[in-house]
Amino acid sequence: TAFFHGYLDEEVYMIPPPGYTKALPGQVCRLKKSIYGLKQASRCWNKELSRFLIDFGYSQSKQDYSMFIKKDEKSFTLVVVYVDDML
Repeated sequence: TAFFHGYLDEEVYMIPPPGYTKALPGQVCRLKKSIYGLKQASRCWNKELSRFLIDFGYSQSKQDYSMFIKKDEKSFTLVVVYVDDML
């Protein structure tokens, strides 16, 4: 469900899925959030996760943008992101 948490920066429309009965013929759905299958989905998710980690005090590495570092007096935390997994 990770990709469902990314917000879209542009307007994206889709044809209603089969079985959806509330749409009239010719109507489309405007997406507010990303869904699986969109080309933008992984980028939206990465942008949202990066924003969260930075707000939480992590610094994004300039050498590897998938690596986030948080240091304080007593601890060192390293987060590496791969698609929708973190290590």
